[in-house]
Amino acid sequence: MSPRVVIVGPPGAGKSTVGRLVARRLGLPFRDTDKDVEAVAGCSVADVFIDSGEAAFRELEKAAVALALVEHSGVLALGGGAILDAGTRELLVPQTVVFLDVSVKDAASRVGFNRDRPLLLGNPRAQWLRLMEARRPWYEAVATTRISTDARSADSVADDIVAWLSGVPA
Repeated sequence: MSPRVVIVGPPGAGKSTVGRLVARRLGLPFRDTDKDVEAVAGCSVADVFIDSGEAAFRELEKAAVALALVEHSGVLALGGGAILDAGTRELLVPQTVVFLDVSVKDAASRVGFNRDRPLLLGNPRAQWLRLMEARRPWYEAVATTRISTDARSADSVADDIVAWLSGVPA
């Protein structure tokens, strides 16, 4: 078993929102690995970062992604930094992966760069740009396709993914 589609991208790309819509349109279950991490940790992602540090979070995330890739058959959204792990990237090679790309302007308007984004503390826009500069090559490397979400509704993006998937073998 493996997901029908895996959605990756930076904070503010709309992975969870779009993923839920795609799952609904396809009649499939939706899963978010950040929620899996929270269930295991018993607290929010932000609290894991604050209380245990980024390294501890990344280990939980790595395990959550590996488990979801073998037991989930629907639409799977990964946390924005999941692709940083080489093992995770390797596990994504045989998967159908959509990279939701977004500009800093659109990402900021969606998430507001609030305190629940621990990697964006300080100067959120500058932090986001640094994250994207470092992560873009990994998003592109694991992606089967890239879809821009800039100036688009989640419904429109979901429609594009469903249309694209109709031409991708299950």
